[in-house]
Amino acid sequence: MPDIDALLTADDDGVVIAVSAVPGAGRSEIVGRHGDALKVRVAVPPEKGKANDAIAALLAHAIGVAPSAVSLVSGATGRAKRFRVAGVELDVVSDLLEQPVAANGRKGPAGKGHR
Repeated sequence: MPDIDALLTADDDGVVIAVSAVPGAGRSEIVGRHGDALKVRVAVPPEKGKANDAIAALLAHAIGVAPSAVSLVSGATGRAKRFRVAGVELDVVSDLLEQPVAANGRKGPAGKGHR
C-alpha cells in the first residue's frame, strides 16, 4: 500500500491533503502519489476555479463527506494545492484514500482497460 500518511496533516479543523492537480484530463480520478502530494486528475479546465471545485468534489466523494466539508487552503492557481477536509480524523482519511490510490496503482500504463 502507498504511504498516504505522508500526504496528510491533521489540524484542529480536520485533515489537510497535499494535492498535485492535473486539470483538463480525459476523466476525473485519484491517480496515486506524485512526490509529496496526492495526484488528482479532473476533466474540467483550470478556468474560474472550476478545476478546484472538481477536485474538492472528487475528494469529498472519495472520503464520504459532503462537498461543503472540503475547502481549498492554498494553491488556487497552481498545480500544487492543499485542501482541508473538515470534521474527519487522519486515520479515516488515510484508509479511505489508500483504496483508490492502490486500485489505480495496479492499472499499468496510463490506466488502460480499467474504469
